[in-house]
Amino acid sequence: MADIRIGTTIGTTPEQGDASAGPSPADRRMLAVALTATFMGSFDLFVVNVATEALRADLRASDAALELVVSGYAFAYAAGLITGGRLGDRFGYRRTFVAGMVAFTVTSLLCGLAQGAGELVVARMAQGLSAAVMVPQVLSLVTARFPAAHRGRATGWNGAVAGIGSIAGQLLGGVLLQADVFGLGWRAVFLVNVPVGVVASVAAWRMLPPHVAGPRRQFDALGALGVTATLALLLVPLALGRDEGWPVWTWVCLAAAAPVAWATWRWQRALRERGGEPVLDPALFRNRPYLTLLAGLGAFQLYFGAYMFTLALLLQAGLGASPLTAGAVFVPQAVTFTTGSLLSGRLTARHGVRWPVAGGALVVGGLALAAIQLTASDAVSPWALTPALLLNGLGNGLLMPPIIGAALSRVTPGTAGAASGMLNTAQQEASSLGVALLGMLFFAVSGPGLRDARAGMTAVSAVFAVLVAVAAALMWSTHRRT
Repeated sequence: MADIRIGTTIGTTPEQGDASAGPSPADRRMLAVALTATFMGSFDLFVVNVATEALRADLRASDAALELVVSGYAFAYAAGLITGGRLGDRFGYRRTFVAGMVAFTVTSLLCGLAQGAGELVVARMAQGLSAAVMVPQVLSLVTARFPAAHRGRATGWNGAVAGIGSIAGQLLGGVLLQADVFGLGWRAVFLVNVPVGVVASVAAWRMLPPHVAGPRRQFDALGALGVTATLALLLVPLALGRDEGWPVWTWVCLAAAAPVAWATWRWQRALRERGGEPVLDPALFRNRPYLTLLAGLGAFQLYFGAYMFTLALLLQAGLGASPLTAGAVFVPQAVTFTTGSLLSGRLTARHGVRWPVAGGALVVGGLALAAIQLTASDAVSPWALTPALLLNGLGNGLLMPPIIGAALSRVTPGTAGAASGMLNTAQQEASSLGVALLGMLFFAVSGPGLRDARAGMTAVSAVFAVLVAVAAALMWSTHRRT
């Protein structure tokens, strides 16, 4: 490995440096610059939620197009995460980070200039791929530059900034739409990335260490292609099928998903037997506790991705909220989610699995309370949902992080990287599939023009409750067996 400068110690590994001295001021500045990628990746995952109705009106976007504008970003982001991490190992973290940030800036500009729904969907997927190139370098840089004793705090900042990005995406998106900056309308939520990305790219090139790279490994391009193709064969027909009248090609794609998945799995096993490094480590599929928790996280993300999407549509189309009001209504929920996330680790370590399970019960209670409010009166204020959303946010924060932590605690150090990559990919892909599958149910029940969005939300909330209960039950069952 090339010479790495850690803090004030030159030519040492993070573990060899003076851990008591902590990171140098240069490393702290490096972290601040790198975290712009975390913020922007999270911001753009959520900012489009409050713009869905504006997109429908201006671009005459269909229901399927709206789903793909939201889920296409998450799908491409997830599909590229493993590749993005490997690119950093091969070409250096600074070079890869800057390339990803420049690409993210350009694709944000393309999103803002899109003249039709199709153009926007393509640009959003390219934006997601760009995010997948820049975001994995953040934790790679932390691992390479920070002493082991101080990495926990740095990764904590990474999580906090991701949470702040999600809040800002909802709130700032509403502010930009309400203000109609320079008459740009919904385009402002994408174009705001351009000046930020330009400044971040220049700062990253100046402040990130130029020679840090990980060990060079042969990249499993065929495995990555197989995983991506399998998910695309599921996502695209599920998102477009209802609007297109379920033509033959949608059924062909769905039928092809299973053999492509099987062929990909066979290739992963063969590559591992030859001593290669597959995208999906077969050893993890023999780890029953890890797989159980992975399924639990998948169930949770199926709910969560669709919940954020349908809630934004309900607030604006069903309850008449402005984009600013819709964004503001999300904020208390985001605050309790962040609070629950910060408390979850300590509570779970001290009191066991009962706290994550209690978090699941809070979410189910919040969903039930919201459903009662939506059906009890013909006139419901968006702010009337605040108590239910507070419960949901707190419950989500108490449940999701412990599932991830428990899953990673069930793997060996040698498979930790692959296990983490699978978890991250599963999160984003399940979120995309949730938007496609449950968004389809929401639109079907709501009717043309979302004329009965409250009925649509009530219907999908029943499915949400089942998915959350499954996630909590799988967490509990794994705990009981260990």
